[in-house]
Amino acid sequence: MTLAELKRGDKAYITKVRGRGAFRKRIIEMGFVTGKQVIVTKEAPMKDPIQYNIMGYEVSLRRSEASLIEVTQNLEFKLDSDNYNGTLELESALNIVQHQHGKTINVALVGNPNCGKTTIFNYASHSREKVGNYGGITVDAKLATFKHRGYTFKLVDLPGTYSITSYSPEELYVRDHIINELPDVILNVVDTTNLERNLYLTTQLIDMDMKVVVALNMWDEFQASGDNFDYEALSRMLGIPMIHTVGSKGNGIGRLFNKIIDVYEDEEPVLRHFHINYGNSIERAIRILQEVINKPDNIALTSRISPRYLSLKLLEQDSQELDRVKKYCTNADEIISLAMKEAAVIEGDRKENMETIITDDKYGFIAGGLKETFKPSQKINKFQRSKFIDSVVTGKFLSYPIFLLAMWLTFEATFAIGNYPMEWITELMNWLGSQLDQILPAGIFRDLLVDGIIGGVGGVIVFLPNILILFFFITLMEASGYMARIAFIVDKLMHKIGLHGKSFVPMLMGFGCNVPAIMATRTIENKNDRLVTMLIIPFMSCSARYPVYVLIISAFFPFYQGTILFGIYLFGIMLAGIIAWIFKKTLFKVNTLPFVMELPPYRMPRPKAVLKQTWFKGEQYLKKMGSVILLASIIIWAMGYFPTGKKYEQEFQKKKAFVENSYQKTLNSNTLDSDQIQQLTSERDRKIQILKNQLASEKQENSMIGRIGHFIEPVIRPLGFDWKMGVSLLAGSAAKEVVVSTMGVLYTPTSSGNARESLPERLKEQVYKSGPKKGEKVYSPLVAMGFLLFVLIYFPCIAVIAAIKNETGRWKWSLFLAVYTTVLAWIVAFLVYQGGSLLGF
Repeated sequence: MTLAELKRGDKAYITKVRGRGAFRKRIIEMGFVTGKQVIVTKEAPMKDPIQYNIMGYEVSLRRSEASLIEVTQNLEFKLDSDNYNGTLELESALNIVQHQHGKTINVALVGNPNCGKTTIFNYASHSREKVGNYGGITVDAKLATFKHRGYTFKLVDLPGTYSITSYSPEELYVRDHIINELPDVILNVVDTTNLERNLYLTTQLIDMDMKVVVALNMWDEFQASGDNFDYEALSRMLGIPMIHTVGSKGNGIGRLFNKIIDVYEDEEPVLRHFHINYGNSIERAIRILQEVINKPDNIALTSRISPRYLSLKLLEQDSQELDRVKKYCTNADEIISLAMKEAAVIEGDRKENMETIITDDKYGFIAGGLKETFKPSQKINKFQRSKFIDSVVTGKFLSYPIFLLAMWLTFEATFAIGNYPMEWITELMNWLGSQLDQILPAGIFRDLLVDGIIGGVGGVIVFLPNILILFFFITLMEASGYMARIAFIVDKLMHKIGLHGKSFVPMLMGFGCNVPAIMATRTIENKNDRLVTMLIIPFMSCSARYPVYVLIISAFFPFYQGTILFGIYLFGIMLAGIIAWIFKKTLFKVNTLPFVMELPPYRMPRPKAVLKQTWFKGEQYLKKMGSVILLASIIIWAMGYFPTGKKYEQEFQKKKAFVENSYQKTLNSNTLDSDQIQQLTSERDRKIQILKNQLASEKQENSMIGRIGHFIEPVIRPLGFDWKMGVSLLAGSAAKEVVVSTMGVLYTPTSSGNARESLPERLKEQVYKSGPKKGEKVYSPLVAMGFLLFVLIYFPCIAVIAAIKNETGRWKWSLFLAVYTTVLAWIVAFLVYQGGSLLGF
């Protein structure tokens, strides 16, 4: 809670004063210090400023200033005198003792992509955010809370960024978070094996005059390189404490957060305010600008942003800071005019633009500091090893074959390895259904449990092993650094369709889930490129579509299963390329930006981390089973169960009685031996089971779901689909796994009479019961292939539609995506079925 949130008459105790510089000094001098009681006495007519009573006198603060003071209304206290007369307002009568365990330290994790920032975040907070060895993993702030040494840490994992300028969305996001949220301490995670580049961001944090602790991460790799780094000397030089860590193993994490506590409590001897010297002309310009920025009327801005940092950004003509000055400074015109004048003088002297000059000076400062503290070894380092590997995997001749082979092996393994546990789970589901069928009395509850829940959810859960295997291989490629190479090698192909390799990274992420993939497009600087990428990501087969693929391929394409699955994924990529090319030639005619992306060194994936991330995905899949898919299965079952169809039930009872009577006389005769009796009994039970299946089919045809299915059937009939396939596709708009669970509920056993046969077997035996195709199989390989492609292309799930609306800010593009993908899916499935039929397939 902040002081600004209190109402008139409220009393509270100050727990923390945020803000910086002159504002913080002034506010503390006025008595706003930790533990002091403050009372809201009145508000101005326009609700701003607000008058407070503290230490016996009245003080007025603006809401913007009061929002930087954190308070609590729940604070322990004890009397320091026996003469206490009950006057709570007199703070002098109290010895206020704040809970040490109530202290909260807000920490923002900042660092370059691939520096291990999210790994430290996960280890410290026991979170399980996605970790990969390529840029763009963290595209939004992730928040976690944990306790350490009596303090509550609120960690915010900010997007990976190389700087905090105004070029990309993630850079702006990081800068705005630091300025708006004012974290108590910034944890700057640095890849120790690449100090020069990583320390550039550190110099920008120095300019911002924030409390910073540097985590020298990947220290084990640095030590293996043989380099020598006197980080303690550099730490003293910069006034920033540094702790070496190995985030993936948890080494040094405890010491790191102990150091953050010391910095927060101002007990760290190394910590000091430090300025990078940019040379006489720039330093003179900074002093002049600071004088006009540091006016009392500009306190709302200078309480959050260092005037020195603001001066540097204004000299660079940073658009974000120019807008901020115009919004918050009463003398904005004077400040901006002076900044332009000083920048013009410096640029004239140095013959270069200000941004380049300041960047060069920063790297010059870094080079000077490392020259005194860093000595490289002569050993072959990981970058040289990566360069050697890249000469093969990104080379002219082998890059694409290796990429295609890696993807093919991934899909082949999901069947070759996954089929065994899939069969075990199928048998388990069948056994469970049979047991419940025998134990429970006939009625609506048994039907719901056996046909609705086990038939629906059980039909999807069998694909868990395949999902785990798929994610294992994808995680392996991400963790090793190979995913970044894929983006590199496809850049030329992407450029031909008007995009670049950086767009391919979110597309690859789409193989896991389209929603985070759409969020990952924030790393694409060009607005139109970003929008085109979002509109083609749904062609990337997410894990939700995977159970549908496995079901249909297992049932109708028993040979070359992995190859067909690979072909489906490849077709999605190719279709995305074609659509992107069309969009760039029509709707979005804008040239793309140059392709700039880091190729991190190859790293040996750690088995524990890979298995942990793989299981996390499997756990998400299981949670979906117990929520979305369970609910959808129950709804689909209910719509297929009601109305109950009593006339069909009566007809069934008549036919059942006829079958039983026709066998009863023979079974009662004394001329049969035991084998004959068993054979006749089995034959009777099979015929009764067929009648039950016919009853279920007739009731379903005339149920609510059946009526909906027959209503949409004319639209899908040209594709070779029956009404049950149409209903399954309709249900799949919520989540693609629901397609399988719906099929599990709708497709009842056929004439074989086997009530517990697997879903693939049921699909293969389905026949048309009426119309011109009566008696023909519903599914053929041609229909199955059309169905697979329809699922690949059509309407993405509701979550994707919502994600695109959130990212673009408009429903226009969400609705456009929903319509064009569904129309395109219909056209492709139509061409496959009708074209294949004409060719005799």
